[in-house]
Amino acid sequence: MTNLATALVETAEEHGDRPALRLDDTVLTYGEFLDAARGVAGLLRSRGLEPGARVGMVFPNVPAFPVVFYGALLAGCVVVPMNPLLKGREIEFYLDDAGISVVFAWDGAADGAREAARDRDLDVIAVGAAGPEEAQLEGAEPLTEPVDRADDETAVILYTSGTTGAPKGAELTHANLSSNAAVSARTLTEITADDVVMGCLPLFHVFGLTCGLNSAVLTGACLTLLPRFDGTKALSMIGRDRVTVFEGVPTMYSGLLHVGGREQYDVSSLRCCISGGSAMPVEVLREFEETFGCTVLEGYGLSETSPVASFNHPDAERKAGSVGTPVAGMELRLVDDDGNDVTGDDAGEIAIRGEGLMKGYWGRPDATAESIPDGWFRTGDVGRRDDDGYYFIVDRKKEMIIRGGYNVYPREIEEALYEHSAVAEVAVVGIAHRDLGEEVGAAVALRPGAEVGVDELREFAKERVAAYKYPRHVWLLDELPKGPTGKILRREVEPPEDVR
Repeated sequence: MTNLATALVETAEEHGDRPALRLDDTVLTYGEFLDAARGVAGLLRSRGLEPGARVGMVFPNVPAFPVVFYGALLAGCVVVPMNPLLKGREIEFYLDDAGISVVFAWDGAADGAREAARDRDLDVIAVGAAGPEEAQLEGAEPLTEPVDRADDETAVILYTSGTTGAPKGAELTHANLSSNAAVSARTLTEITADDVVMGCLPLFHVFGLTCGLNSAVLTGACLTLLPRFDGTKALSMIGRDRVTVFEGVPTMYSGLLHVGGREQYDVSSLRCCISGGSAMPVEVLREFEETFGCTVLEGYGLSETSPVASFNHPDAERKAGSVGTPVAGMELRLVDDDGNDVTGDDAGEIAIRGEGLMKGYWGRPDATAESIPDGWFRTGDVGRRDDDGYYFIVDRKKEMIIRGGYNVYPREIEEALYEHSAVAEVAVVGIAHRDLGEEVGAAVALRPGAEVGVDELREFAKERVAAYKYPRHVWLLDELPKGPTGKILRREVEPPEDVR
């Protein structure tokens, strides 16, 4: 029997006085972290939540996130993290689909959760950056021991999506997350209790959750938190907190390079930098390493794989532009459309299986069977493999847009724009962007006789989806490109010259 939260209990016993979480001047030791998490677990138990109940979380990177996350796990509950930028209409889906019993939200970003919960029989518990206050825990007996959970029982539901249909919740088990955190900490970043890990990756995203929070807890390292990424602030934190391990998406590395007077900041403590979320432009990689004198290692994974599946291992040759070789406990192969192995220099769809592979999609057995038809998860990413076994991402079969490391699903944005009475057709596409990787663009065809400006359409979408999702570029067309069946062909949508 395993509970992911056991790692926190064991680390607190060994390193109780060491700093665990830092947010500027606020520091929680591992002992204080565990005590706070036990309080949350007791609060959930006092409210009648049984093991397996779903607990929603709406937090940026503040200490309350780890406290509530591990508190819910201690109680045997299933955690459903949500982006604090989501609007109420977006959160409603999570609440209903996951059957969430209670939502914890940072008091600075609780309005969306309150709006979503208004017509539902559940409470929103708004807490400060450090977690619940004593008054909120009054009458709740702290839970001292983690509730036993089987290896294959769900610990976290992380929502992801395809280009069509509703988001799907990837069920990650206690064994999935424990295994991937151990691999990340011990073989990729080689974290120990003496390390300080930069916590600028969103913890509600699987990269930050596993490689940042869970890896730090497993080893007793300190996680220093940055709620909203800013290159200048990040560089100052590296020097102030003596950060040794920096984890980020490519746009964060670009952000550090764009800081004025960057050479004045002390980054001598850095010993390891890792990148994931999207492909790192080779030029950004080269410039970062020359400027800051620290090697960047790239990896690859998805929400469905907990996430790390392959990596440029620190003890092996690194190949720029490659996502490395499979990590311990994970296997990769390339397949064609029929599931047959692709060999040689040919490209194929990347398929993955192993210890990090999700249990399945919450409540969607058909989608699970489609994505894992034979025990191998079909990623939708096209790659190739060289003679040394290194993998390179070539393209995506899926039409997902990756903007600054965040996944943006065209269908979701299109649905929001279709709510405008003047819109007849819309296609959302990614537009190459030097710093963000991709920007979101929308081609719109209006209903006959309708008149509306692109600024109005942009604002209309902005009011309905999270800030990182709405299309910065909107342009009007008489008609969108279609196939013989009348299906809109996103791949044939070309943005105007002035936005390319």
